[in-house]
Amino acid sequence: MRARVALASAAAVLLLLVLVDGGACAMYKVGDLDAWGVPPPSKPDVYKRWAKSIHLALGDSIWFLYPPSQDSVLQVTPQAFAACDLSSPVLKLADGNSLFNLTTPGRAYFTSGAPGHCLKGQKLWVDVPMANGTYLQPSASDLAALAPTPAAQAPEGSSLQASAPAGAHPSPALRAAAAAALSFALPLLLL
Repeated sequence: MRARVALASAAAVLLLLVLVDGGACAMYKVGDLDAWGVPPPSKPDVYKRWAKSIHLALGDSIWFLYPPSQDSVLQVTPQAFAACDLSSPVLKLADGNSLFNLTTPGRAYFTSGAPGHCLKGQKLWVDVPMANGTYLQPSASDLAALAPTPAAQAPEGSSLQASAPAGAHPSPALRAAAAAALSFALPLLLL
């Protein structure tokens, strides 16, 4: 137990040093809700609005919080996202406190692993810019994934920014170091 506290403290200090230097990666709680879940009827587009409201950078993390006995998070392909196909996820996160580090530029797709939840709007896509702040052009698969369907309206606003605002994000190397420290420290601090 002492070793865990010592490791968590060391990781927290490292994280603070990176934060003070201005090179920290950001961590975003998905949807800013109490938990990852089916959107309430009063806010059916909560995940679409949330994704539009944040400006991610390479090295940032998104955090899914949910009851592990009731849900999970699947990273899926654009085709699986469009069809709400849960059969072959790219990655499954099921611990209830899932942190996904955005280490690859491009579009990332997520959906609930609970049957029927995706069709009820519990799905999210985010655009991750390259290290220089510019965004990749969406592929044909990306555009098809976001086309409206009769079963559920996919997130709109597939227009991409040409570049991030000047000075919006610190250097990619510092952000990556902070993301690594955060990935290591967060589970230890939550014990």
